[in-house]
Amino acid sequence: MRRKYYHGEGSTIVKKLNSAEALENPSYKDSLAELLYQLADDDFILAYRGSEWLGLAPHIEEDVAFSSINQDTMGHAAMYYQLLEDLGEGSVDALAHVRTPEQRRNAILLEMANGPGDYLREPDYDWAFAVVRHYFYTAAKKIKINSMKNSSYQPLSETAVKISMELYYHQLHWKTWFEQLMLAGGEARSRMEQAITIVMDDFGGLLSLGNKGAEIVRHDLIDSEEILQKRWKEAMKPVFNSVNLQIPTRFPMKHGDGRNGVHTDDLTKAISTLGEVYHFDPAASW
Repeated sequence: MRRKYYHGEGSTIVKKLNSAEALENPSYKDSLAELLYQLADDDFILAYRGSEWLGLAPHIEEDVAFSSINQDTMGHAAMYYQLLEDLGEGSVDALAHVRTPEQRRNAILLEMANGPGDYLREPDYDWAFAVVRHYFYTAAKKIKINSMKNSSYQPLSETAVKISMELYYHQLHWKTWFEQLMLAGGEARSRMEQAITIVMDDFGGLLSLGNKGAEIVRHDLIDSEEILQKRWKEAMKPVFNSVNLQIPTRFPMKHGDGRNGVHTDDLTKAISTLGEVYHFDPAASW
């Protein structure tokens, strides 16, 4: 069922639904929940991966800045989980901590460990990978957020507006790191290029909407994968040009599509760690 109403030549107005109206349409509700799981799980797992850098970032100022970004990102995940709770999907805490890896909908790229070792024991993390992953993800997230400002689901549209205000600073932070390291030459440039190859091998998963993508788009919840990919390339092309790098033309998913429940052992280990406090005391607030 389309909810597009046309007002004048070339203009489109999308009718907004509230939670009660969404629950009246099973197909709409299922598509909405699927998208919300993707959004929430992406932010949830990447906020955790970012938090592992606490005390390990290149300098103390970056420790503070990165921690702030991770707190914001976890807050965004909580917003999406709250929208799912409002749809009757379960409590926010349970959605974050009880679901199995197979039930998660995050992109595989975001669950990948920062590097060998553990953040508490002999971590051998790759800062170049962290910069590229967070920058490319934040740019993709901004594209999605801009699209969802026009979402047919009113609460999601309003949430997108709130998140957008914080994303400007996140994107600027990672853009600065990306350009400085790429233009530094030598080992910095070499390691950044290696990180770009690793990130792009699974970058398609970030802009994927999974097996239910057609229904998500049909219900005007977000733009299509093709449109999202095109906008990401348009947004990133000036930055790639500034560092003398060719913009990627393909969006592969080397290790599979996390939107469809395909994941790695990295996610299993991360979820186990993230849920330790909750499972010790389910009444605790995360």
